[in-house]
Amino acid sequence: MKSGQQSGQPVAGKVYLVGAGPGDPDLLTVKAQRLISGAAIILHDDLVPPSILALAPPSAQVISVGKRYGAKGTTQSEVNERMIAAVQQGLDVVRLKGGDPGIFGRLAEEIDALDAAGVAFEVVPGVTAGIAAAASLGISLTDRRKAARVIVMTNHQAPGDANADAADWRGLIRDDSTLVIYMPGHDFANLSAQLLAAGCSADMPAAIVSRATVPDERYRFSTVGALDKLPLMNSPTILLVGRSLDSAQFRANSTAARAFNEAELLLSSLEA
Repeated sequence: MKSGQQSGQPVAGKVYLVGAGPGDPDLLTVKAQRLISGAAIILHDDLVPPSILALAPPSAQVISVGKRYGAKGTTQSEVNERMIAAVQQGLDVVRLKGGDPGIFGRLAEEIDALDAAGVAFEVVPGVTAGIAAAASLGISLTDRRKAARVIVMTNHQAPGDANADAADWRGLIRDDSTLVIYMPGHDFANLSAQLLAAGCSADMPAAIVSRATVPDERYRFSTVGALDKLPLMNSPTILLVGRSLDSAQFRANSTAARAFNEAELLLSSLEA
């Protein structure tokens, strides 16, 4: 989507709201890579890895404006002001966000600020972490035999949100749905209890994926009834829930069983 300068005084530069994808530089769009490699100024989130920032030219100003939960960082107002100030100096700005800018990336807030200031902008989509996490596990989030709906949501609400504790899981739980839960937190015992109370089956497959697509990616398969047994994993994480995970969980279990049997055979041969 592209915006003209419909309000305020016209300014010379432009802001590109760019999705950096889930972390693997190979998953950048061609357009994102072109914008990064030609940027004069990049304002990036904490989730954008050094391997992607390294694509910027040496002359570029590369500035972190990250905001991480529980830590002091650049406020959203400060980010907006930086973008507008740079454009008013005649610079094009690459506002680089992890994943896709429109999926829990505060895109709407930045568009509102740019529009109010009369700043031209363009949204460049990226591969979102939930899609990347599923792909890493060999999961199709939709399956005409099992999953007709994909529900993208977060288990983390903004501070002061009056509806923070009012998630209506009952309206989301269906056997033909796949839940893609961003920022699921670490209280899986409580999350499991809420899902079960909403009617989710205890044997519903689930998987947690940490740092999808980067070298230290980790994952664990589970079920909704056993979510509380999942280990703590490094952020960012994605929790996947649904029958569409069945095949991937079976493959993972089969691979683990083969590896265990091979180790047992090797140990037996060494002891013989």
